[in-house]
Amino acid sequence: MSTLERARRQLKAHPTALDAALAAGVLACMVAGSFVDPHGKHGVNWALRTPDVLSLVLMVLGAAALVFRRRAPMRVLGLTGTLSVVEFVTGDPRAPVAMAAVVALYTVAATTDRSTTWRVGLLTMTLLTGAAMLAGPLPWYAQENLAVFAWSGMAAAGGDAVRSRRDFVQAIRERAEKAERTREEEARRRVAEERLRIARDLHDVVAHHIALVNVQAGVAAHVMDKRPDQAKEALAHVREASRSALNELRATVGLLRQSDDPEAPTEPAPGLERLDELVGTFRNAGLHVEVARADHGTVLPAAVDLAGYRVIQEALTNVQKHAGTAAKAEVSVVRVGPNIEITVLDNGSGEDDGPFTGGGHGLLGMRERVTALRGTLTTGPRYGGGFRVHAILPVKTRTAPAKDPV
Repeated sequence: MSTLERARRQLKAHPTALDAALAAGVLACMVAGSFVDPHGKHGVNWALRTPDVLSLVLMVLGAAALVFRRRAPMRVLGLTGTLSVVEFVTGDPRAPVAMAAVVALYTVAATTDRSTTWRVGLLTMTLLTGAAMLAGPLPWYAQENLAVFAWSGMAAAGGDAVRSRRDFVQAIRERAEKAERTREEEARRRVAEERLRIARDLHDVVAHHIALVNVQAGVAAHVMDKRPDQAKEALAHVREASRSALNELRATVGLLRQSDDPEAPTEPAPGLERLDELVGTFRNAGLHVEVARADHGTVLPAAVDLAGYRVIQEALTNVQKHAGTAAKAEVSVVRVGPNIEITVLDNGSGEDDGPFTGGGHGLLGMRERVTALRGTLTTGPRYGGGFRVHAILPVKTRTAPAKDPV
């Protein structure tokens, strides 16, 4: 850090000391100027006049007032202006007490708004110049009187320019800080949304395949001794379900890789084109499932396709786990106008309907998926027994309008 920079920081940390030094400098300039006669025989002459006691007192009071210019700028301006007027009226030879008023006017302009600067500046210029021209010992057209008008005007303009630049820099800094906060909030929001989406995917994958593994493992254990062929078939289904679970978990967790991580092949996100494969896994687990499709080969956006697949997967998983061993499920995928309607029905006996009535994470995940795509999801018990899941997904996805950050 340079010496100049250290000195600047110390002055900013002690503004009163800076004002005191400024006041001392202004006092020295006023006292020196009071000994100069600009109208001597040989031009500007030094020490041809000496200030009287009243002029010295006015100069000291005006300089002392500048020490408090930051705390009470308007009062300091009023005091230094009054001292200047008194000096204009009584001082002969005259001392430049108006220099203190010029510094005070600059301070007012630099610390207030533009309208206040205009009002106070014009009033100060008028009073000082009028007092110098009308009540001073010099003719009204003397250059000293015009100098009072010019210096006071430049002080007001200079203070206003400094204030405008400071406000402009502050506005730029605030916009930059606001933009940084907005970027951080947006990044946190995106991270939260991505975590939620990945959590839903993981839940769907794990819940579905682990439920199948559990059922098939139970079948294998039950028939292992009496029907080993059927046990082997059940274990083969366990193996297939676990392999599918691992593949989908690898594809989902692969999204968490960093950009510099080595690339690894991942499977594309599943969609309704794999509905037969999905239903086949449940049929192999012993669940009777019927499928009816009337979507007429509709090509769906990737998000809608994945959401439809996950809704059916979660609904059938719930049927497998909670609807009873003799349950039957019906799946329908129908194109109705601009929407795809997916319905999953079962006639289960409800041996364990806790997740349906208690609001398990599976139903919550389905609802969040559908709502995120501007669709609707209806779930509830059927009249006469069983459960119904009905999802309406738009064929063309829409996103919510972005809101301007506050």
